[in-house]
Amino acid sequence: MPEGTDDPRLSAEGELALARLALDEGDLRHAAGHLAGAIAYAPTMPEVHEALAQLAARADGGVDLFPLDQHPFIGTVVARAHLLAAAGRPGDGLELLAAATGHAPSTDWAGVPWVAAPELVEHLDPDRIARVLMQVCAGIPDPVPEQDREPLWPYLRLARHAVAAHPRHGLLLGAASALARRVGAVTLAVDWATQGARELPSKLSEVWLGYAYRSAGRTAEALAALRRAVDHDPGDLSVYADIAGTLADHDRLDEALDWVDRALARDPTFDCAVHTGHRLRYRRDGDLAHLVALADFARDHPDDSHEHSDLAECCHGESWLGRIPPATEAVVAVLRQVLAADDVEAGGELRMTAPEPPSAVRALLATIPDVTVTVDQVPEPDLRQPRRPVSRQLWRYDNITPVPAVPAPSESAVERIRHLAHPAWPHPPAAYDAAVGLATLELDDLLGLLAHPPTTPPTELGRALAEHDPTLWHRSVQVWACLGLLHHRTDEPWAESTRRRVLLDLVWGVEDWVTEAALFALVTAAWVDPSVRTEVAGVVAARFADAVEVSQHRSVSIKRSLARLVLATPQVEPAALATARHLLASPSAGRTVPRPRRFGQLWGRVWQRLTRQS
Repeated sequence: MPEGTDDPRLSAEGELALARLALDEGDLRHAAGHLAGAIAYAPTMPEVHEALAQLAARADGGVDLFPLDQHPFIGTVVARAHLLAAAGRPGDGLELLAAATGHAPSTDWAGVPWVAAPELVEHLDPDRIARVLMQVCAGIPDPVPEQDREPLWPYLRLARHAVAAHPRHGLLLGAASALARRVGAVTLAVDWATQGARELPSKLSEVWLGYAYRSAGRTAEALAALRRAVDHDPGDLSVYADIAGTLADHDRLDEALDWVDRALARDPTFDCAVHTGHRLRYRRDGDLAHLVALADFARDHPDDSHEHSDLAECCHGESWLGRIPPATEAVVAVLRQVLAADDVEAGGELRMTAPEPPSAVRALLATIPDVTVTVDQVPEPDLRQPRRPVSRQLWRYDNITPVPAVPAPSESAVERIRHLAHPAWPHPPAAYDAAVGLATLELDDLLGLLAHPPTTPPTELGRALAEHDPTLWHRSVQVWACLGLLHHRTDEPWAESTRRRVLLDLVWGVEDWVTEAALFALVTAAWVDPSVRTEVAGVVAARFADAVEVSQHRSVSIKRSLARLVLATPQVEPAALATARHLLASPSAGRTVPRPRRFGQLWGRVWQRLTRQS
């Protein structure tokens, strides 16, 4: 269905009315254009098909009125499919409907009488029906979510008719099984695949049978079928990866990795085995080196056989590998509680035992107007001072109140960051690639975004964060602004570059959320550029060690987040890694303000939404 329509049937009726007017005037080409629009809105509406038949009767079949140019409109494709079927070429028509389904699988393109007719299969070669079913399978998920299956029932009905007419055609039985499996007809899939493997013993038949057994939860039989597939064709390493994945799904990691190693022994660069192997080894021992090696392989082999999600799967939900950890400061906990109670009022006083990071305090001041923040004492080392001498400072202080020391960003920078910033990403290299959208921003704009995070965007996610936890949006802006710094003046060699100097200033500046954001940018640089790994690992270890030392004298709210950054850093020093793991295994020190339940619920909803988009 075309985008931006509230009532597709009403829109179809409007297009249909215009088509009839054009037909009355003898303007067949304009009539065809409006009928293509109508069928895109309502592909099974009888009145549209009646008008299409009228057009065909007046235009020698009408097929030529719906040409397939380089980028055809989907309504043109579907209308042509129906006219081809009416002209005695149903196979050509089915292939076009399958193409439309691959483009928009949630629309019922094939739910029309001629596709449902049992006699259709009598006019088609079973090989061609099998190809159509495989074409449909190639464009839909495996499995298809239950709520999205109804538009695919016509193809399953076609498969039933075809199998009834050709019960011993092995290729057709296997393809029909693949479709049935995807739309939840698992028992039927097993029956068809079993018969297909009997009629046509082959690698492909055994693969289809193995997948059907796997969907039915019959793991031993699935593995046996996939092993027979290997016997048919020992050189098809993708089956080795399928066996490994099936074993891993049942926590048989050693056996799974044995199959991976068998594949890699035949071809050390076979992408499916490389991706699966690194994922499973990381799952077994948690060593980040496996993920970094996988990222390096993906960078060096951009032309893989298909898109892989192994790295994203491993990074999913992990702090800094795939998301920003939520802030833990006391002022943030208070802010969340106020928002949860729907009790935001201007004014009032918030008393803290000691200063907290300036970004946290600024987030509070931005949400609760005119609140007065006081502190009982300022312990040493003074949080308001940089940890090392730096050339650029984001903050200055009016007594204990943080004030931005850089100008606000331009409107264009604000709009760009509001469009791009997000609290999650598939993995660090993907975050780096996405941040290229900030490459043309001026340095002053990127720094301005760090100290002047804009309001949340008018999106579902933006509204949820504004209502429940605006600090996560502030942190998102800062992370993406620092990722943007990685793309600043990339013509400059790293060692002497502006981007490196600025990020190091931010790392060693005032203890803040920006410290985390800048360190993550450096960590991301290490993921995508092996030449900087040693330096970045040293910087991360040094900044973490400094935080641990300072925490002996006062609270350091970002310490645990820095520990998680250590865990995300390629080639980090073993001593730093051990210290970080020990710290994270220990309970948090100091007074804890409970996180409101509504924030936890929000976090879950945010992650469900983000992972659907990745």
